[in-house]
Amino acid sequence: MTKRERVIAAMNNQPVDRPPVGFWFHFKAEQSKGQPCVDAHLDYYNKIDVDIAKLMCDGYFDYPNPVAKSVKEAKYWYDMKPLGADSPFVREQVERAKAVKAGLTSDCLILYNVFAPFSTLRFGAGNDIVMKHLREDPAAIAYALDVVAQDNAVLCELLLTEAKIDGVYYCVQGGEKDRFTPEEYTKFVTPSDLAVLERANKFSDCNVLHCCGWAGIPNHLEVWQNYPAKAINWACFVENVDLTEGKKFFGGKCVLGGFDNRGDSLIVNGTKEEIQAYAKELVAKSGTTGIMIGADCTLPGSIDVNRIQWVVDAVKEL
Repeated sequence: MTKRERVIAAMNNQPVDRPPVGFWFHFKAEQSKGQPCVDAHLDYYNKIDVDIAKLMCDGYFDYPNPVAKSVKEAKYWYDMKPLGADSPFVREQVERAKAVKAGLTSDCLILYNVFAPFSTLRFGAGNDIVMKHLREDPAAIAYALDVVAQDNAVLCELLLTEAKIDGVYYCVQGGEKDRFTPEEYTKFVTPSDLAVLERANKFSDCNVLHCCGWAGIPNHLEVWQNYPAKAINWACFVENVDLTEGKKFFGGKCVLGGFDNRGDSLIVNGTKEEIQAYAKELVAKSGTTGIMIGADCTLPGSIDVNRIQWVVDAVKEL
């Protein structure tokens, strides 16, 4: 099978010659934008024999909407308008995806990281002010999330139709158990989550939902349980939910993960023998149908990428 064929088959719970493998990490600050960012992606994906090339949105976490950057009172959210398809925030990410795709020397399935609006808004305005205004005037934040959703949805559309990547790796956050109740999340955040994901689904059947455990705090996974994505990735070690349990929880959908991504984890510190033994055990336990091997989230940027190749080599031996 080609890499792309292998990933698509896994996403559809069809037989594969072996489970696909995909790992990623944030690049150095000086590689966050422009040609240095393109080169960093290609240096990695053209060296290490993974099946998935997940392109990072480094340099575009900070939503550059002028209202989000300056808002002090909740009422001013209503002044916010979408940046639009021609904004640098959208255009530069589309051009990045085009350039990386053009430079890849293998047939990896290509995903691009897109954050859900709640994260984008927090990155732009700051977590504290968004949460404060959400408690004071939920309708104002709902309006702002709708604006961000318009930008993130058009970004997805252009990545898929113009850059012609295979799918979106859609990162949802904010479900931490100390932030919202499930009912609050569903009321305040879910509509904007789905507005973007459903737009992406109009143009691709290869979108991955990433239920991010960035804070190290367990999430209310149930709020994302029925989101319409082809494959699901979550923080197995934060949530204490392994691939087998998660596959059942998410309705039998394809699942991605199995390795802890944190700095003290096996893939960062273990020996080659330990890492390869774990990879083989992971497949033996989880099976080969509808399973893709990866990590809970991004690996530390300082990781020796040869450690990732050790995982690929181990899975190839099965």
